[in-house]
Amino acid sequence: MKTDPDAAGLDAGRLERITEHLQSRYIEPGKIPGCEVAVYRHGTVGYHRRFGSMDLERDKPLEEGTIYRIYSMTKPIAGVALLTLYERGLYQLDDPVSRWIPEWKDLRLKEGAAPPRPMSVRDTFMHMTGLPGALAGVESLEDLGKAMLEVRGRTLDEMAERLSEMPLSFAPGTRWQYGISTDVVGLLVERMSGQRFDEYLQEHVFGPLQMVDTGFVVPDEKLDRFAACYGRTRYKTLKRTDDPETSSYRRQPSFLSGGGGLVSTMDDYLRFTRMLVHGGELDGVRVLGRKTVELMASNHLPGGGSLSDFAFAGGYGEVGFNGMGFGLTVAVSKSMAETGVVGSPGEFMWGGAASTIFWVDPVEDLTCVFMTQLVPSGAFNFRGQLKSIIYPSIVD
Repeated sequence: MKTDPDAAGLDAGRLERITEHLQSRYIEPGKIPGCEVAVYRHGTVGYHRRFGSMDLERDKPLEEGTIYRIYSMTKPIAGVALLTLYERGLYQLDDPVSRWIPEWKDLRLKEGAAPPRPMSVRDTFMHMTGLPGALAGVESLEDLGKAMLEVRGRTLDEMAERLSEMPLSFAPGTRWQYGISTDVVGLLVERMSGQRFDEYLQEHVFGPLQMVDTGFVVPDEKLDRFAACYGRTRYKTLKRTDDPETSSYRRQPSFLSGGGGLVSTMDDYLRFTRMLVHGGELDGVRVLGRKTVELMASNHLPGGGSLSDFAFAGGYGEVGFNGMGFGLTVAVSKSMAETGVVGSPGEFMWGGAASTIFWVDPVEDLTCVFMTQLVPSGAFNFRGQLKSIIYPSIVD
């Protein structure tokens, strides 16, 4: 990946602080197996480096085209897919979900009463559906998988059937609870388009953006590029949690999770975020209209509030709650003073369970993607640390 910090309006010397920081604090002490980071601004990659290993047990260094589990960074991709159908006039944000999922016409609250209003399409984008969270008390990916299977079932249609028999945890639109709402986004894509979710993604997102290594499965011919995933033991050492050779990602899943099912590469995901930076277009190919990207990245929380106003105490999310609004599958920064982190109002972002992160800053025409394979994602504040280095590198 060619870099040109001057063209990106970034100070090359200051950007090298990223290298020093990641090497000395994370790679050399063995806190993470390896990582890859890219900073893109003004149409140019200003910084790109790979550090460490993709598979410690096999002594394989990170290489070009390394394939990562992106988990919840699947969510904005699912959001973009559903927004392409918005641009065809197939729905409005406040339309009831039961129009496409008739199994949910008679959903009830825990107390047995009907909610004040039906669940809307907007609610599915925003984790405000009231559907069971399935994350409470979950401490490992294995436990998460079991909890999700219990709620979701083995296919998107089975999920709809199972959830039709479960009470809502709260009235739609009143609270924010991280869980399975974005899997419903994938189901809506299927039912509105008449295509399987993976096929729709390939035709309308991955194909147009030339995201050649992004999908729900790692085929045999790409196995040598698939990174291992690690967790931290109680002794703060690394332990492999998913071996590439035996990983479930080697098999085509029956449940096509819009909430966390994809693998991708740095090149592919950076193409996705570059499209968002450029208002829905990349290399002459338009995926979304500029105003639709603005709609996606607007704060849709009632009253322009923050996640701290709507999330349950002790709840989980991939970003901090203070000063964070929420858009259509992405968190949206309200102000630096409220978040306590350098950046711009209106920047939007998300992350994944294996500590992958991205953000898009329309004000600075900037995006950053960080890839690693360490669970859980809250172990280290990679986003805050990288932002504190990258933003002071801006020189124009």
